[in-house]
Amino acid sequence: MLKMPSIISDTSTMNTTAGRQAVKEKAARQGMLSAICLLPLLLCIVLVSCAPKKAVVVPTQEGVPLEKALSDLRQVKTLEATLSVDYERGDTIMSGDAGLTLSDAALNLRLYYLGFLAGELKEENGTITVSKPRLDKNRSTLLAQGLRNGFFWWNIKDYAITEDQEQYVLRNKNREILVSKKLMLPTQQSIRLENGDELIITYDMPDQIEEAERIPGSPAWLQYYQSQMKIELKRYLVKVKVKSYVVK
Repeated sequence: MLKMPSIISDTSTMNTTAGRQAVKEKAARQGMLSAICLLPLLLCIVLVSCAPKKAVVVPTQEGVPLEKALSDLRQVKTLEATLSVDYERGDTIMSGDAGLTLSDAALNLRLYYLGFLAGELKEENGTITVSKPRLDKNRSTLLAQGLRNGFFWWNIKDYAITEDQEQYVLRNKNREILVSKKLMLPTQQSIRLENGDELIITYDMPDQIEEAERIPGSPAWLQYYQSQMKIELKRYLVKVKVKSYVVK
C-alpha cells in the first residue's frame, strides 16, 4: 500500500520556517528602531567631543604695576605640570607626555611613552644630566633652558623696563621678554645662550589655574598662565601644551 505524504509534517515545517523568519524580521525592526533612537544621543556625543574648548577670558590687568606683579610671581617656589610635548626636527616629529617639576634651583622632566617612563632630564644649578634616551647638547639645552625660562619667566635679573601702549619689554644683556599689559602674561621672549645661539619662546592660549591648585589668597595675575608655548633653537622645535598646572 502506498503511503500518503505526511501533510501534517510538511505543514508544521512550513509554520516553523515562517515563524523563524517572522522572529528575524521583528528583531531586525527592533534593532533598526533602537539605532534610530540612539542616533540623536550619538550625534550629541560627537558634537560635544568636537566642540572647541571655550576660550578663557582673563580679567584685564591694565593699571597693575609691573613690579608688583613680578614681586607676587616670585613667591612661587615650586611649579608642577603635566604636559604633552611635540618635538620636531625637519620632517621628523616625536610626540609624548611629560611631567615637570620646577624650582629656582632645579628642574626635573620625566618623559613618558605609552604610559611608561622613557627618559628623564635633570638640571640643577646650571648642570644638565640626562638618562635614556640620550639627547644631544642642543636638544637638552632646548628643553632645560626653554622650559625653565618659559615657565619661570619672571626670574629675569638685572633688567631694564621699557613700554608702549600694549606691552612691557624686560631686557638685560642676554634676555628679552614681552609682557602684555592687558593680561600681565608673556607673549614672547628671546634668550641669547653662552655660545651665541638664540632660543626663542612664543606663547599662546591663556588658561586658569584650578582653584584648588592656587596659592591661597593669590591675586589675579597668579591665577592665570600661558597653556601653550613654542620653543625654537636652530633647526629644533618643541611645542608644549599644558594639561595641568600647580604652583606652590
